[in-house]
Parts: sequence; C-alpha cells; structure tokens
Amino acid sequence: MMPARGYDMTPTMYSPDGRIYQVEYAIETVKRGTLAIGIKTKDGVIMAVEEIPRKLQMAGITQKIFQVDDHIGVAAAGYIPDARVQVDDARMFSQSHKLIYDEKVDVETVAKHLADRCHQYTQYSGVRPFGVALIIAGVDPRGNLIYVTDPSGTFVSYSAVAIGAGSEEVNAFLEKDYDENMSLDDACVLAVAAIDLKSEQKDGIKHIKMARIARDKKILEKIGEGELEKYSKLAKTRFAKSS
Repeated sequence: MMPARGYDMTPTMYSPDGRIYQVEYAIETVKRGTLAIGIKTKDGVIMAVEEIPRKLQMAGITQKIFQVDDHIGVAAAGYIPDARVQVDDARMFSQSHKLIYDEKVDVETVAKHLADRCHQYTQYSGVRPFGVALIIAGVDPRGNLIYVTDPSGTFVSYSAVAIGAGSEEVNAFLEKDYDENMSLDDACVLAVAAIDLKSEQKDGIKHIKMARIARDKKILEKIGEGELEKYSKLAKTRFAKSS
C-alpha cells in the first residue's frame, strides 16, 4: 500500500478517506493571500482588494483586479501569477464568444468556463491545481452578478463575499452589514471597512484598490485615490464600533 504522504504527490489520486490533498493545498494557498471582496448592489457591482505596496512601487497600478471585458472584472486572492493565466483565458473566451455569437458574454458563462478549467487541473497528472480563487463580477442582461471560483472547480454566486486571509471574519461582517438595496457608494464604504477590519495597515488608503461596474454604464471603472479617501472617512464614521 502506498505510504500516506504519497497521496499528496498528484491531484489525480484520492486518499483512503476520500480527500485530494493537492486541491486542499491549493485552497490553503488562497487562504494565505491578501483579502479580496466583491459586493453586488441594485446599481452595479464593486470589487476591492488589499495590496501592500512596496516603497518604490508605482502608485495607481493594481496587481489583483483585472478587466476581462467591458462589463466584467475579476478580483483575485492567492497565487497571483495563476490569476493572470486564468484572466488571459477568460479574455480569449470572452472575445471568441463575441465573434461567434455577436453579443457580449454573460458573467455566469465566464465563471463556469474558468471553474471548468480549474477542475481540469485536478484530473491530470503532471499539472497542479491553480492556487488562486477569483471573484468574477459584472453586469449583463440577467442583472448585477458576482461569482467565486476556487481551485477545486467550484463556482458559486454571492451577493457579497470575501476571499483570502481573514475572509471568515470579514464574511461574518458582510452578512451583518450588507443591504441588497444599498447604493454603489455605500458598497464602497462597506468594502473599505471590511478590508480595514483585518488589515494591519488601518490608516490611509494606500493598501486598498477598488473598481466598480455601474448598471447603467456597464463599463469597469477603477476608483481613484480621491474617492477612496472619501469612502475611508465614511467607513471610519459608520463602522467605528466594528473596527
């Protein structure tokens, strides 16, 4: 019989108790990544991430929020090079869909495509599962939508969700304070408060990057430092007790 430690050498083998250790290791990588948040509102969706910049790093450039199509964005937690590969795949898939069907791809279709690709990487030897989870957020004819994919190939729809380090506590915070009728601005304030709940850097907004997709525009827009400063001040006022 194969020694116990041997079951974690490939994602194609179950352990005697029905576990796939390589997938579990990949999910653990996500839990060690910095926080990423997605929030759906009646007016659109927002994505926010925590990024700790180096002193000489160029400001205004995010490594964890990506644009897939005009109306779809992705926020990542975990091993970010894996996120870039998946985002490139999603962009190709989105553009191919547009060329074939002459219409923009649905958010759920992109989420399912990426989840299927993640699952493929749990079925073949010689590969490893992606060590990243993605928040796929966008606006399409079905409405304002947020999905989360993980290394196992699961994809789930949420109204508000956090992934990465400290996500359990942040999700509890979102469950308590989320309101489906909130505006985009209110969602941005909530996201800042949620990141500051677990962040070691609670002053200023240098550690926060954010983007939104408004229902009326259906275009991903990055939120600048001026607006983030405003949301940060409001978050400290509204959620002083929580922090």
